[in-house]
Amino acid sequence: MFKKILFLIIFFTGSLAFSAERDFSFFQKKGDPSVPTLLVIGGIHGDEPGGYFAPVLMLKHYEITKGSVYIVPNLNFDSIVANQRGKYGDMNRKFASIEDKDPDFEHVKRIKEIITLPEVAFVSNLHDGRGFYRHKWESSIFNPSAWGQSYIIDQNKIEDVEFGNLDEITGKMESILNKDLHENHHSFSIKNTETKDIDESMQKSLTYFSITNLKPAIAVETSKNITELDLKVIYQLRSFEALMQVMGIEYTKNIDLTREAVQKSIDEYGTLKLNDRFTINLSDVKFATRYVPMKKSDNKIEFSHPLGSVVKRDNYYDIHIGHMRVATVYPQYFDFNCEIKSAKLEIDGKKQEINFGDIVEVEKNFKVLPQKGIRVNVIGFVGKDKKSQDNVVIERSDIIERFAMDKQNRTFRIEFYDGNNFCGMIGVKFK
Repeated sequence: MFKKILFLIIFFTGSLAFSAERDFSFFQKKGDPSVPTLLVIGGIHGDEPGGYFAPVLMLKHYEITKGSVYIVPNLNFDSIVANQRGKYGDMNRKFASIEDKDPDFEHVKRIKEIITLPEVAFVSNLHDGRGFYRHKWESSIFNPSAWGQSYIIDQNKIEDVEFGNLDEITGKMESILNKDLHENHHSFSIKNTETKDIDESMQKSLTYFSITNLKPAIAVETSKNITELDLKVIYQLRSFEALMQVMGIEYTKNIDLTREAVQKSIDEYGTLKLNDRFTINLSDVKFATRYVPMKKSDNKIEFSHPLGSVVKRDNYYDIHIGHMRVATVYPQYFDFNCEIKSAKLEIDGKKQEINFGDIVEVEKNFKVLPQKGIRVNVIGFVGKDKKSQDNVVIERSDIIERFAMDKQNRTFRIEFYDGNNFCGMIGVKFK
């Protein structure tokens, strides 16, 4: 999981569809300050997952020992959830001017403030682009009009600015990346849009805003024609490493950039916590989770994954990690006027006090110790001869498998109630 976890907190007061309420996350990884700061931005286009899953793995697996790296993994968060280039129009064409009533206004304003921070010395904007860029026409996929597998620069140089030699920097990156490709046609090339003189559209872009504010910037484009997300993320991470090498930023990492390791990390969706009392492990959750205690309004929803988000439907919640719908939660509404925040369990013969929302491992059995006035419901427990399932030794075989929360049928819910008030949930995970 992330060493520095930023929870995305969303409050629901009523029906919510895709809206401009999702703000982007901003992380800072700082090492020795003697080397300048690299800013990495992902997700400006919501249909380019290579550009926003790569920063998540940067957060999870890289520690900066010299220099600093700032990371925005989900700049255009609403568009990511909608899996659209731009839910409210192309955000990457709003950096020259934007109306204050535009739903993207506050996000563009805030990222401009981050880009122009005094310590930021270089900006890398991550994308997926169509085709494979080539300097000369080869086919409808491999040609000068394509964007994929390229390093985009707006001009060759920014004079008298550190790291302003964009052509040389991207040339070094190109040389590093092209030494180790999964397929020969995945090679990277440098595409100079000559924005100031030729490309009026790119004059409205994030990278051109950066360089006009004397912040060297490039766009890293992996190809949309590479359909495997893990490969695109690997190329983005290797480009990240190459750029840090050029800038003198030093780092350690705890992942090998193999397809297996990267895909495993992509599939780690973290946890969803509801109202500080109910936790779902999203990496192994059954697609539908029913009868989840929630309030009718003002629910506090926290993710450990930066791309975690919720879409409220008529009578259920869709849970997203980026563009992917990974689960659906069907609520059961309760009051939450309960004072207790934990319960005592005897797990494999040892007494423990467990906070609501925690998930604990059990080898053989568990028993919930009684609390005055509190009713215990072990979801799926077959022994229904008493109103409250406390003070009962329960083994895995005593619980019906279909009530498990996870696909492995190992994690089960213990819920606690004070009359009609929901107090909290504890998860027990059998080894």
